[in-house]
Amino acid sequence: MTRVYGTGAYDFKRHHVAEYPVGDKPVEAKPGAALPSSITLSEIQRDQLTVIAAANWSRVGDAKEKKPAFDPELVKRIYETELRVKEGERKTVPLQRVMILEVSQYLENYLFPNFDAETATFEHVMSMILMVNEKFRENVAAWVCFYDRKDAFKGFLGRVLGLKSERELGIAEKTNYLVFMINAFQSLEDEIVSETVLRLASFQSWHSLSYGRFQMELGLNSDLIKKWRRMVKREAAKHGESFNPSTALEVQFLRNLIEEFLEILDSKVLPPNHGVNGEDQLLDVNGMEHVDDACVLYCERFVEFLIDLLSQLPTRRYLRPLVADVAVVPKCHLSALYRHEKGKLFTQLVDLLQFYEGFEINDNVGKQLTDDEVLQSHYDRVQSFQLLAFKKIPKLKELALANIGSIDNRNDLTKRLSVLSPEELKDLVCSKLKLISKNDPWSSRVDFLTEVMVSFFKRQQSQKEKINALPLYPNELIMWDESLVPSINYSGEGCLALPKLNLQFLTLHDYLLRNFDLFRLESTYEIREDIQEAVPHLNACINNEGETAFRGWSRMAVPIKEFKISEVKQPNIGEVKPAAVTAEITYSISSYKAQVRSEWNALKEHDVLFLLSIRPSFEPLSAEEGAKASVPQKLGLQYVRGCEIIEVRDEEGTLMNDFTGRIKRDEWKPPKGELRTLTVALDTAQYYMDVSNTAAKGAEDVYGTFNILMRRKPKENNFKAILESIRDLMNEYCIVPDWLHKTFLGYGNPSAAQWTNMPDLLETVDFKDTFLDADHLRECFPDYQVFFVSPDGTENMDPRPPFRVRLPKTIKSSTNALAGNKKAKMSSMSDVPIEDSDKGNEKFVVEAYTPPDPGPYPQDQPRQNSVRFTPTQVGAILSGIQPGLTMVVGPPGTGKTDTAVQILNVLYHNCPSQRTLIITHSNQALNDLFEKIMQRDVPARYLLRLGQGEQELATDLDFSRQGRVNAMLVRRLELLSEVERLARSLQLPEDVGYTCETAGYFWLLHVYSRWELFLAACNENKNKQSFVKDRFPFKEFFSDSPKPVFTGESFEKDMRAAKGCFRHLKTVFQELEECRAFELLKSTADRANYLMTKQAKIVAMTCTHAALKRKDFLQLGFKYDNLLMEESAQILEIETFIPMLLQRQEDGYARLKRCILIGDHHQLPPVVKNMAFQKYSHMDQSLFTRFVRLGIPYIELNAQGRARPSIAKLYNWRYRELGDLPYVKQDAIFKRANSGFSFEYQLVDVPDYHDRGESAPSPWFYQNEGEAEYVVSVYIYMRLLGYPANKISILTTYNGQKLLIRDVINRRCAPYDFIGPPSKVTTVDKFQGQQNDFILLSLVRTRFVGHLRDVRRLIVAMSRARLGLYVFCRRSLFEQCYELQPTFQHLLQRPDCLALNFNETTPHTERHVEETGPVHLVSSVDEMISIYQQLYAVKFHQYVAPSILQTSMSGQDPMDADIPVSADGVPDDTPHVSNSELEDNGRKVDSSVENHSNGVTEMETSLDDAHVVPESNSDQVRMEE
Repeated sequence: MTRVYGTGAYDFKRHHVAEYPVGDKPVEAKPGAALPSSITLSEIQRDQLTVIAAANWSRVGDAKEKKPAFDPELVKRIYETELRVKEGERKTVPLQRVMILEVSQYLENYLFPNFDAETATFEHVMSMILMVNEKFRENVAAWVCFYDRKDAFKGFLGRVLGLKSERELGIAEKTNYLVFMINAFQSLEDEIVSETVLRLASFQSWHSLSYGRFQMELGLNSDLIKKWRRMVKREAAKHGESFNPSTALEVQFLRNLIEEFLEILDSKVLPPNHGVNGEDQLLDVNGMEHVDDACVLYCERFVEFLIDLLSQLPTRRYLRPLVADVAVVPKCHLSALYRHEKGKLFTQLVDLLQFYEGFEINDNVGKQLTDDEVLQSHYDRVQSFQLLAFKKIPKLKELALANIGSIDNRNDLTKRLSVLSPEELKDLVCSKLKLISKNDPWSSRVDFLTEVMVSFFKRQQSQKEKINALPLYPNELIMWDESLVPSINYSGEGCLALPKLNLQFLTLHDYLLRNFDLFRLESTYEIREDIQEAVPHLNACINNEGETAFRGWSRMAVPIKEFKISEVKQPNIGEVKPAAVTAEITYSISSYKAQVRSEWNALKEHDVLFLLSIRPSFEPLSAEEGAKASVPQKLGLQYVRGCEIIEVRDEEGTLMNDFTGRIKRDEWKPPKGELRTLTVALDTAQYYMDVSNTAAKGAEDVYGTFNILMRRKPKENNFKAILESIRDLMNEYCIVPDWLHKTFLGYGNPSAAQWTNMPDLLETVDFKDTFLDADHLRECFPDYQVFFVSPDGTENMDPRPPFRVRLPKTIKSSTNALAGNKKAKMSSMSDVPIEDSDKGNEKFVVEAYTPPDPGPYPQDQPRQNSVRFTPTQVGAILSGIQPGLTMVVGPPGTGKTDTAVQILNVLYHNCPSQRTLIITHSNQALNDLFEKIMQRDVPARYLLRLGQGEQELATDLDFSRQGRVNAMLVRRLELLSEVERLARSLQLPEDVGYTCETAGYFWLLHVYSRWELFLAACNENKNKQSFVKDRFPFKEFFSDSPKPVFTGESFEKDMRAAKGCFRHLKTVFQELEECRAFELLKSTADRANYLMTKQAKIVAMTCTHAALKRKDFLQLGFKYDNLLMEESAQILEIETFIPMLLQRQEDGYARLKRCILIGDHHQLPPVVKNMAFQKYSHMDQSLFTRFVRLGIPYIELNAQGRARPSIAKLYNWRYRELGDLPYVKQDAIFKRANSGFSFEYQLVDVPDYHDRGESAPSPWFYQNEGEAEYVVSVYIYMRLLGYPANKISILTTYNGQKLLIRDVINRRCAPYDFIGPPSKVTTVDKFQGQQNDFILLSLVRTRFVGHLRDVRRLIVAMSRARLGLYVFCRRSLFEQCYELQPTFQHLLQRPDCLALNFNETTPHTERHVEETGPVHLVSSVDEMISIYQQLYAVKFHQYVAPSILQTSMSGQDPMDADIPVSADGVPDDTPHVSNSELEDNGRKVDSSVENHSNGVTEMETSLDDAHVVPESNSDQVRMEE
């Protein structure tokens, strides 16, 4: 059977996704340098480190050149002179120096190959630590290079753990060491890492607990006592009786780290006189001049380290008692840094640590605690304390007799404990309660002892309470908090107060809470960017009356005429916040032109708007003040609040855009006047906080200050619905099917949810039209002796499809996870599934049956599949139709969509009563899938497409809810007319076809009864050949069939035809029965809802639509049994999770039976715009990728049918065994060469053009003029040869380059019809999921590789072309990049100058692809320009076209003609135009570079491109209007 891969650690990293996209950062400057990013390639080449690398380990250039022997002194010298930083700086390494070393492969080629655990120096080990850290910072595969010498790597980890005993580390070295440990504990899927580091957080570490804590923990769980005794016996047997386990490295490692951290926190961050004095009074905590920034960074990193360990179960289980024993959180709370201005991030991290320390989970069994269990545990704890106090501490009698509610908060508890003397308090905490050791150095401090008591006995806010109290809209305090919502230039050096999405989660609540926080902050970042873009255009000022006035205007923001709170409802029982708060907002649209006015008029119910309070300073800020001012201060922004529209009214008070049915269609009138009044719902949690703040502190009334209303683009404004969905899920119980629960959280057996381990398997599967013939079936099950039988059980010697397969028991064993680290080397072309010695003898029984006659009319014939599925695809289909989790990895061009469609088709026929939900990331993918489903044998009435993209379906049928309802009503009339015709043919009254109900009675009384009588008569007259023809009761009705129904020559044949006719009639009446509901339900909404919840068997939507409408689906009682998700590696984790939960539980159980995820984790992940959420929080990790990392079995499709086999080799190394379908080797189009080119693919080295390589007119807006000119010149050359424009696409890795290429095309190509623009000019990220025959690819960068180091981006770039791929880049840069070597080594086997064949001047050639013909190597951009000019002159000499003939060298660079130049001479591609100019002209800039594809024009406007939304994950473009 099909191979199913369980990736294990080794497998995933060997075939490693560079985990998270790499953004490019300007490197830091040396002291005195003007700009960090001003370093040039020549400077890098002249750099001392580059020279040393070239001499000692770099393999660029002459690879055969012998390098000097390894020199430990060189490593020491590099470490001491290049990798150390001054003490006290808030950075741990000189970033630029580390980047240069890491890019030169210092680790792979020098440090690790020459590493010996016995002899390596301290500097050698630290250098390796720094290189690994840098790889993690860049988010590229860090452990891959260690796999060839696993024993040496274990030795390296051993040296790392013992490094602190070798010598005293400086504070920067300690931080680097800590970062390495963080990275190691974040890589638990790597066996070679986890084997070592998990020992540090094992049960053994409890040897270091204080005796009291140890007793307490064992007393809470009796099972641990037995486990402890067994462990002690094993240790004694292994090391001898005299061995003292508490001295072992694994036992003391984490405790020593924690104690070192507490010492630094207490004595190094702030000098003693800035801490707490003997009288427990805080002294000058805001004295900023003495803070040691390096120590602050260390403390932040250490708290991050503890959070990571406590937030995953394998490390949390035994570490949490240790953290509690040392009282880390109370000590952090009392530290001077916690209250210091510079300790804001530290404070947020400590609060997060406290949350995870008290997380609502049973650590030993990993079970989530319910609210009741948490509360009961709290009550039991306080009650037992009260009992102890009553018996043994007379002074606390009042506390002992008080009710729990009056003592489980900080103030009351502190007050009641204050009656004890310091000695009594110490005795209580250390001896009686044993919360900490009496030997703890802090144990004599009263404030510390009190803090420990408060932490232990205070009632914590539950997760549900926490999330329900949070406002869903961000406010100004969160928006500009850099520790929560970092700015775009996050470099990955520091840590943030954010949760991380890693492999495992503690509970479903933990999963939801982390995703809620991250999704909320990611949307906050996008809202912040929109505010910063819209507000400056308003040009706010203070007028003569001292009030705020606006001299400008903004498309997205309008001044408010009037704002008033209209209603505040009483709180619900048990809550303090109001049940609802509504307000009315009046504004005018008089100043807008028609286009913008129509956008404001399009506002509708549920749209989210933002209320801004802007109050600029009276005097403009000076340059010095402006430099220090925050963004809100610069904008004069005081407050930001969100709201949701309830209704919109025009100047006359008429309701606008009402979709609730209150206004009927024929009563609709266009809106009147220019004033608009909105009724909006405010966030009740935020309102309560604001009002409480005003009442308690006398703060300003926020709601009396709003003067601006801001809207956002509808597609980007979906965040509130998704956050509400997550919050609703938090308040539900048992939300994931039991069979998926543990797998989802990342625990237990990775293959537990695979179909082979599931109950209720389909023992017999009807594959319908999956197999084209018997040989096809045999090919797909080569390891079994296939035995064909007829329905009666006899052997079938001439089997023909369709086939019904009885699955043998051993088929299960062939689909188990293949352990990644035991995987034998496999042929890259093998289609043969895993072999099993005992399978060859087992019979694989296949029933070849004749399907019943479908009916006499052409429309009765089922549609047939024509795709010859590969054995692997058949394995995926088999897995997909069985219950459980199916994961299919689909490399480029391997037929993911065809496989998905066949799964749906076979599933529908095998389980006709079940309903399937289809989810995709994009509307395009959903439409592709849907169009193919319509070509299969699934009735159109069972298909439904929800969402906005339905109108783009290339079909005459309307599959939206309304379209399906209309189709059902039309079909009802057609069917009733058929019933009338049938009644006429039977000479009965025609009024039986009046309604569906009367038709149903007619069926029972007249049709079915006649059929039964006919069957009875047939049983007695089987020997009469013409009996069926003579006596068939509905012969007249079928007289209009295209061919005669009966021949009269054979009773059997006629009987089969008669049954086919009856089947046609039965289908007619069955459809009428389904139409009956639409007859009874009168309103359109009811009909549409019935269709969605009852009628449709296959419902399709995007993940965004699912998240937005979850509440509606639940209210309607939407149900489904199966979930199929396409593009699942491109969908955010939470947006994959929500579609699993669009239905209510049934008796406490989830109905979902199958979950089929199809995607490719080797291609680009979901888009996350803020780099910090990508790099630090791993928010761009999809559920699909996480499952692969966890080692969950998957099937990888292994035959591509897109590209020439030679082009496929550029990316098939990334996949296990990706081969080629036969037709890409045999078809003539793949065998013929590309006319005019010597090679079908090539890397073209582009040197500096006009002494310049890459440039960045604005940050992250990278351009390369030489590559742009070269690419466009080659495009013109191809067009002049006769290549069709719609077969050529130009791709690049940066937005800046895309706009530059479009600009060149606008001037060089667009004015000439015979050239014109190509099919598309776009970024690699935008082109994912698409393809074209010829791809011209510009890689742009010349200094640092940038985000192409993410191998996933490289795979997408290389796999878009079918016939020709030409890559334009700087060879010397990309060939030395370790991650990209498999592809670039392949590319560089050919000349790096473009090779042309001048003998071919037409688009067609008979030359074989492996023949080059006469080769002309193009030496430069200018030569390429002159080549196409000459070709033009030969072909079109009768025309005169001076501008296309002009060279770039004619005195002035043609690129300078239209692009403004900035002060430093760099072309400025971000012209500063007025808002109105941009509104009017923005859509004209690219009007000539439309995307022509098969006659469909897709307009890509520069207005969208030039603004803040980046097309590639790391390609951040910030352009001001």
